[in-house]
Amino acid sequence: MIAGGEQRDGSRPRPVSFLGVIFVILILFDTTSINVTGDNSSSSSSSSSLPEKFTPCDNILINCGAPDDVKLGDGRLFISDQQSATFLNADEDVKVTVDSIPYNNVSSPSYLLPSLHIFLSARIFTSEATYRFPISQQGLHWIRLYFFPLPHQTYSLQTACFHVTTDSFVLLHDFSVSNATMVFKEYLLNVTLERLTLNFFPEKNSVAFVNAIEIVSAPDPLIPDTAAAVSPVGEFNGLSKYAFEVSYRLNVGGPLVATNNDSLLRTWLPDKDFMMFPQGAQNVSIDPRLVKYPNGGATQFIAPNFVYATADEMANSETSMQNFNLTWQMPVDPGYSYLIRLHFCDIVSKSLNELYFTVYINGLMGVSALDLSSLTQALSTAYYKDFVLNSTSIINGSVVIQVGPASSVASGTPNAILNGLEVLKMSNSAGSLNGLFDASGNFVSGDAVSKTMKIITVVGLAMGVSAMLWIGTVFVRWHKRPQDWKRRNSFSSWLLPLSSNHSSFLSSKSISQRSSIFGSRKSRSSIGFFSSNAGVGRFFTFRELQEATNNFDEKVVIGVGGFGRVYLGMLEDGTKLAIKRGNPQSEQGINEFQTEIQMLSQLRHRHLVSLIGYCDEQNEMILVYEYMANGVLREHLYGSKLKAPLLWKQRLEICIGAARGLHYLHTGAAHCIIHRDVKTTNILLDENLVAKVSDFGLSKAACLMEQTHVSTAVKGSFGYLDPEYFRRQQLTEKSDVYSFGVVLLEVLCARPAINPALPREQVNLAEWAMNSNRKGLLEKIMDPHMLGTINTESLKKYVEAAEKCLEERGVDRPSMGDVLWNLEYALQLQEAATQLQPPEDDSVMLIALEKPNKNDAKVPCMAASDDSEVTVSSLSQIGKFEGR
Repeated sequence: MIAGGEQRDGSRPRPVSFLGVIFVILILFDTTSINVTGDNSSSSSSSSSLPEKFTPCDNILINCGAPDDVKLGDGRLFISDQQSATFLNADEDVKVTVDSIPYNNVSSPSYLLPSLHIFLSARIFTSEATYRFPISQQGLHWIRLYFFPLPHQTYSLQTACFHVTTDSFVLLHDFSVSNATMVFKEYLLNVTLERLTLNFFPEKNSVAFVNAIEIVSAPDPLIPDTAAAVSPVGEFNGLSKYAFEVSYRLNVGGPLVATNNDSLLRTWLPDKDFMMFPQGAQNVSIDPRLVKYPNGGATQFIAPNFVYATADEMANSETSMQNFNLTWQMPVDPGYSYLIRLHFCDIVSKSLNELYFTVYINGLMGVSALDLSSLTQALSTAYYKDFVLNSTSIINGSVVIQVGPASSVASGTPNAILNGLEVLKMSNSAGSLNGLFDASGNFVSGDAVSKTMKIITVVGLAMGVSAMLWIGTVFVRWHKRPQDWKRRNSFSSWLLPLSSNHSSFLSSKSISQRSSIFGSRKSRSSIGFFSSNAGVGRFFTFRELQEATNNFDEKVVIGVGGFGRVYLGMLEDGTKLAIKRGNPQSEQGINEFQTEIQMLSQLRHRHLVSLIGYCDEQNEMILVYEYMANGVLREHLYGSKLKAPLLWKQRLEICIGAARGLHYLHTGAAHCIIHRDVKTTNILLDENLVAKVSDFGLSKAACLMEQTHVSTAVKGSFGYLDPEYFRRQQLTEKSDVYSFGVVLLEVLCARPAINPALPREQVNLAEWAMNSNRKGLLEKIMDPHMLGTINTESLKKYVEAAEKCLEERGVDRPSMGDVLWNLEYALQLQEAATQLQPPEDDSVMLIALEKPNKNDAKVPCMAASDDSEVTVSSLSQIGKFEGR
């Protein structure tokens, strides 16, 4: 099958076979005929609706490794490898060509078949190679790369692993192509130099390769510098500083739009593979020639009229539910922000001002009550809108786009449409579209990327000084190590300054193999306890914990978190322990391990989970806690332990316990400690349902006399994050208060803080509950298990506390002490109402399960007796939120 093999002698490969030419012509003819028209009904109009011409200043197309030029059906001419030799600087001249695709089962998108000919050759790089392309006009440029692992007698392209970079950006890192797979990569960069460099770096003992390259100018207005930010809401500026990779480009409601029907030679795929609940949508279309482009708005360069001429709308829109949304879900790489462009064209309305709909992106409001008529002043007129979705808003590795009727608009038929959709990955803080390595090959942490060389210099100097101080500390502590240090068997016991006071271990008889930074050694380990001042707890050997968990048997796993799995362990004396074993692949590593030990070594409180000890043998990071028999609070609300739903009084007592724990963190420790990850999975319950706050891996110490906040990278759990902390990246104890407010609502409504499967207005629990409360409909969203059991005044005080916690500004939120006081008051009201109930009427002052039935005299009334009202009124004088 190999026509040229390793073409170092300059010999020309055999010409492509006649059958191969016929095969390619048939594919080109078949694909072109399908994609030009879209469907049979529009063939006449589509064929004459040609795209607007765009002449790029730079248009370099290379058929790498090929002896001859190749012209594709859409008019693109790829020059031969010989003509492009002046662009390339490589140590060796290695090429490969074949007569036809050499694999029986080629995995390839159908839209690549018209480009089949440029996959029949490749240029192979055994060492670093560089293409340097002259740029005649600076600005936006497409970089399009084609890969297919052709067979070669010397090098295996199927196992090739390599990197591709430009002058400033990383396009591919540790990239490889599986067998018989055609891969097309499309990038958009703002080129600011007179040349564009494209570098190929093979991994050690591997090679790099490429089949074809396109460097083509794009219209500068294609990507404006500003877009609408989804979270936090506002404007996102500076898009010109980013590189983009095309993740998805969809023609919604229509067929594939091929390159010859797009002014910029783009391909638009059908959306059917990405649409959720397609039965709720129907395709609509018009003649593409009827699509109008407004002055100063969308143009054919933004999207061709073939895209705007088709759409998806709600099926049976006249009878559809108000909260129904059309939904598209697309898997993406987490850890990146995305530029999302939505294309709209009202091809469904019969007159203006009939269509109002709302746009959601990953459950967040994009546009409320979008009125295309007011924006375009005409029907069938193209319109687009750009959004930036922050990496922290990516849900389960997906971008989810939804359009649905605008509930706030009374006029018009409930309906929503979408014509086109583009998702572009944005380069991260390392200037990379693939990993955290910059264009120079240096690893760059996402939280530590500096914006200027000055900051880089300062940080580097600080790190150097810190490293010298640490080395000096190790040296001093090594020479001052206690005589029995070998028996301690843990670098944490004397090398890490976890506490100001360290006392010796109690003796023990176990022996273990110990590995430390000074080498491996076999010694008698000493298992005991630090002094009460040190408070770090007992050191466990790895073997001990293996025996306690039956070698970390999966059957005794009682929880899984970001740090790792949690196992139920049992010592020889029958003591049960919760053993959290760090996952080496987890991002929560040594920092969280040390933070947890440092925090809990200083803290002792009835409502904080106690740290029993730890193990850091054999590169393991294991924390040992007291065992909480009833697990996490969430499981008792809507999880596996819902067989016996919690009573309202029990829920109040649990919330009070958690509030006491947080109040102690904020005020009772040596310094204020901000938990930073308050949620129902971090509130544990013991055998008596006593609540204890856990998981301090993200906690921060703050609240010093001169410090009102901590400036820090945003961390936490989606749905519980304080919006002010998210916007300003300034952490205060009021951030915990906000998260606790979400917990209070979760306890009341027994549902997750975020549930993307629900209608838009119900996705975010905090928003939904507060809106329902303002409308007087709170009882409609409460846990049905509690209806008919809650005192109305108790509920009012509880909801008042939650509402105050969720204030937009931190200064308007109460302290945890105030929240605690109000929860205790709500419990007093509940207990008082229960004691005041007449024995034959257990519904007094309780929320009725349903409205009273006039025809049924046995249904109790919601009103309370006069005596009850006087008593509760007197209780209400104890105190309120005023001034707190």
